[in-house]
Amino acid sequence: MKCALVTHADCLEHQPGPRHPESRARLEAVLEALAAGGLARTWQRVDAPRASREQLARVHHADYLDAVERAAPSSGVHALDADTVMSPGSLAAASRAAGAVVHAVDLVMSGRATAAFCATRPPGHHARAGDAMGFCIYGNAAIGVAHALASHGVERVAIADFDVHRGNGTESMFRRDARVLMADSFQHPYYPLGDFPERAGYVPMRLAAGDGAEAFRRHWRDTGLPALRAFRPQLLLVSAGFDAHVEDPLADVRLDASDYRWLTHELRDIAEASAQGRIVSTLEGGYRLDTLGGAVAAHLMALGDCGR
Repeated sequence: MKCALVTHADCLEHQPGPRHPESRARLEAVLEALAAGGLARTWQRVDAPRASREQLARVHHADYLDAVERAAPSSGVHALDADTVMSPGSLAAASRAAGAVVHAVDLVMSGRATAAFCATRPPGHHARAGDAMGFCIYGNAAIGVAHALASHGVERVAIADFDVHRGNGTESMFRRDARVLMADSFQHPYYPLGDFPERAGYVPMRLAAGDGAEAFRRHWRDTGLPALRAFRPQLLLVSAGFDAHVEDPLADVRLDASDYRWLTHELRDIAEASAQGRIVSTLEGGYRLDTLGGAVAAHLMALGDCGR
């Protein structure tokens, strides 16, 4: 298996409401675009398992996990916060989304896959140790990082987050862990508002409303990528949000598919240089259905070194 596409039908059954932007149509658009573009032939589809309690508890408090399980409704919907809503299918979907990253880490660390992309939902990078936030129930990428550290003996794991919103949940979970470096580009000031630490191990790159490819590439070229190279990760995780796209309705950054392709090539090169090519990406944001699939396809073309 060269490239693994880790997904599960359960992720379609998270239904937070007819007007909620984090809809099942997002995942459907991604899978349809990959099939239409021929990537389904080069990316082998793998079913995502559910994350175990032990895997979730590496980054989440036990009382939070209990609260999420209790909150899962048998009918209707239940709001965990102002933006994060559970339906009867949400607990299984969230467990699969976290389990997908864990399984993807196992695939690349064992050499069974050279790259993996988790086509799942709900997203995860806003979820904190003890609460849901910003459409996110479990911290999917963070759970994958913690699994790599606990189960595969790696000493350095890096996270690259290019979602238009700051990956506050992921950052908070590894604030005191020198084994983890996070490079994070995001629109600022924007959601989530509030202060965040300037610290070793976290590389924030602030984009202003209206910024486009020039600013995005400059930040990554001058700041994010050098920090990642110097860290020499043994595994690279990517929180792949596509809501910085110029057509996306939830933000004001002006990227297109070529920008995602460019950055993914650069991240792939870093993984090749120090991590034996081991790279795992997981879907975060992206809410314009007619551009999301194409942006993800561009990401996968570069991630799997297809068509390079």
